[in-house]
Amino acid sequence: MANGGIIALMVVVVILNVVAAAAGLALCALAIWVAVDPYKVYPISAVSGKDDIFAAAWIAIFTGFAYFCTAIFGIYAALKRKRSLVLLYLILMFIIFIFECASCITAVTNRDYLIGNSNLVKNQMLKYYAQDSNQGRQITGTWNKVMNDAQCCGTDSPMDWIEYNSTFKQTYGSTYTWPLNCCQRQNSFDPADPVGCMFGQTSAVFSKGCFNYIQTVLNRYTWSVSWYGFAVQMFVFFLLLITIVYFLLLE
Repeated sequence: MANGGIIALMVVVVILNVVAAAAGLALCALAIWVAVDPYKVYPISAVSGKDDIFAAAWIAIFTGFAYFCTAIFGIYAALKRKRSLVLLYLILMFIIFIFECASCITAVTNRDYLIGNSNLVKNQMLKYYAQDSNQGRQITGTWNKVMNDAQCCGTDSPMDWIEYNSTFKQTYGSTYTWPLNCCQRQNSFDPADPVGCMFGQTSAVFSKGCFNYIQTVLNRYTWSVSWYGFAVQMFVFFLLLITIVYFLLLE
């Protein structure tokens, strides 16, 4: 290929690496958002032993920033037109590519386990809510926040607290039908009818279950880490192919 053609290909490689650097930073930012867990549902994953979405987020933080740094190096290597530098760049990008593949796969498989049906989340809620243990306090705090934020009660419905045996029922069943966080709220966030809620009046209780909310949150986390990561992977794969051609044409 003529020198002009190599220069044109070099420009393409540089431009693609600029885009890859930006995509890597975006992936890193999204992964940080998931790792911070703004919806505070991590204990639901952690207690079940299936917190791989968050593990995948930490991997994506590393790979996103690594893509950014390596893409900057790729721009330098392409401009210098040295085979050794371009080869090093290709090796580094390939290693990062493998790690990001692991992150995407980990997030997707964990999502399917947690939100395939509501039974896992329900059994966990019934077992740990109001339990006097470290796991119990984590799950209790998480469910209190979820029920307040999403205005929901139980996993599938408020009847979960009545139809199934639970730690809450064993501890407070003689006084409360369901947790007070299930109560309908006023604008001030105080219970609208605490007495009615305490005695089980359905008009004073949130009628919908919380599973759809939990499912939506975990889907958002998965889309951020896995599907956006997969899109970055497809772009990087195309970038690597172009760079390999550029490498083979260098003298």
